[in-house]
Amino acid sequence: MTAPLVFLPGWCLGRGPLNAAVDALGGTIFDLPGYREAPLINDFATAADDIAARLPDGATLAGWSIGAQLALAVAARHPDKVGKLVLVAGTASFVQRDGWPHAMPPEMLAEFTTSMLADPEAMLPRFVGGFNRGDARAKEVTRQLLDLADPRPPVAVLGAGLAWLRDVDLAPLAPRVAAPTLLIHGAADPLMPLAAAEALAALIPHARLAPFADCAHAPFVAQPDAFLATVRAFLDE
Repeated sequence: MTAPLVFLPGWCLGRGPLNAAVDALGGTIFDLPGYREAPLINDFATAADDIAARLPDGATLAGWSIGAQLALAVAARHPDKVGKLVLVAGTASFVQRDGWPHAMPPEMLAEFTTSMLADPEAMLPRFVGGFNRGDARAKEVTRQLLDLADPRPPVAVLGAGLAWLRDVDLAPLAPRVAAPTLLIHGAADPLMPLAAAEALAALIPHARLAPFADCAHAPFVAQPDAFLATVRAFLDE
């Protein structure tokens, strides 16, 4: 019997951009805290523990971007819950810190946070367009993501996620992941550099990296057939 597949979305856009891929894989989506009907949980570790409490034992847990960070934390903190782990555009730390240079400078995230929380409607297209720079289908992928995005969550929810991106460092936790792990990463991702995925894969004991050429931050939209084939092959192992 195939283990259940649960997917965690990325920041701000919600489950909409993932629906087609998750449906094709026969999975389900857990909304991030504060999105749709999910209550807001401000503490990252508490949010990871809440996901673990609702996860069937031995599930395949997948996540995109900040959802990948949550999935990584769940797998490290609750190894009995996660049979396999899929990290899409994942990283141990969104911002640069000691020992982790493959990331955004903290001051750049601070500037983005100020602008985003002041005018999210104006900033969202710039954010999505920015993280698709370098993708062979950048304009089309950006349009699709914006069209598919869920209704924007409250500003307080966006702020909580941005605080996680500022504060969370999963490098110490990553070696505790026991599950076989697949990292799918756009080789041209400007938001989470490929070097971050390479470094993260080296920290996780049973991990391998599948880089997608000419792809940025959303491989499930940019290269959906290759994405589904890569995930299915991993699930069938």
